[in-house]
Amino acid sequence: MRALLAEGLGTALLLIGVVGSGIMGQALSGGNTGLALLANAIATGCILYVIITVLGRISGAHFNPVVTLFFAMRRELEWPKVAPYIGVQILGGILGVWLTHFMFELPILQTSTTARTGMAQWGSEVFATFGLLFVIYGGLKARAEAVPTLVALYITGAYWFTSSTSFANPAVAIARGLSDTFAGIDPAHVAMFIVAQIVGLGIALIVLPFLIDE
Repeated sequence: MRALLAEGLGTALLLIGVVGSGIMGQALSGGNTGLALLANAIATGCILYVIITVLGRISGAHFNPVVTLFFAMRRELEWPKVAPYIGVQILGGILGVWLTHFMFELPILQTSTTARTGMAQWGSEVFATFGLLFVIYGGLKARAEAVPTLVALYITGAYWFTSSTSFANPAVAIARGLSDTFAGIDPAHVAMFIVAQIVGLGIALIVLPFLIDE
């Protein structure tokens, strides 16, 4: 139960960081989308560092169904834990979005109208997800204590060097579909993002053990 609470809380905090900083960045940037994205990226990296550092010892700090599936398929997480982990990650993400709307005095229940679709963005999500797993798995093998920093740096950078702004997380994609704000995604486009993320997971399962394991 402690692990499930940690996964739910961590994912909620992640979405608060993503959506809240998007709202604030857009409000204060004077219409400068690049400045809003910079604020969004930095805040997301900051919250990732915090939640991975604080909650990693309790649940492994997945906050992402793809990460959970990766470690289950590597036999480093028991399969009975997979469905509960993924369930609380999705629920935590949605609750985080709703809490963010409350804090910014926005309608709690809404759906995004931001189009994010097409081969370029789907390919970007494949790459972004593979890259995230590369950072996590490689970091654990090379220097485990550096993983919070590595993930935070990767996602902060990937906001800028991927066309999709690096969701790399099905729970995040689902939750962001429920926010018609700067960080949102049209719910009709969420499914293909998740498909692309699963493809990235499949590539990582093949490539990373060959590349990194001794």
